[in-house]
Amino acid sequence: MRQERFKMEREGLVEEGQEVEISERSAVTGQYTYLVEPSVAMSGIYRTGERIRARKGVIRKIEKTEKGFYLIVEVEG
Repeated sequence: MRQERFKMEREGLVEEGQEVEISERSAVTGQYTYLVEPSVAMSGIYRTGERIRARKGVIRKIEKTEKGFYLIVEVEG
């Protein structure tokens, strides 16, 4: 298991403990980004060796910061 961080703009869209779907967006450059669907939150940029292979995860924590909200999502390695 690994935990990944996704930026969420508005609160109240998902809850801790909820299972979510994750979709991959790729660029020709070998860099990837991920969305918690339906477009709830977005990841940072990952290189090919760091890709998230799982397409489902569980929200373990929702963090509120001065820059917005972050989801900590646990996914299979």
